[in-house]
Amino acid sequence: MKISARNGIKGKVEKVEEGPITANVKIKIEAPDEITAVITKESVKDLNIKVGDEVVAIIKATEVMIGKE
Repeated sequence: MKISARNGIKGKVEKVEEGPITANVKIKIEAPDEITAVITKESVKDLNIKVGDEVVAIIKATEVMIGKE
């Protein structure tokens, strides 16, 4: 898979929670960290995403904010 994005993080699918339209896909990236991606239910089916799959979380953002108290 070749894409132009530079923000790809490899991980393993830990959980897939399907709702009526979207699905939450929890990806373990490096113990104990994880990322949750909210994608369409159709994309989960098209990509055949299931627990245990090795995937790449591709971050598409124009900015990253940080807050501190």
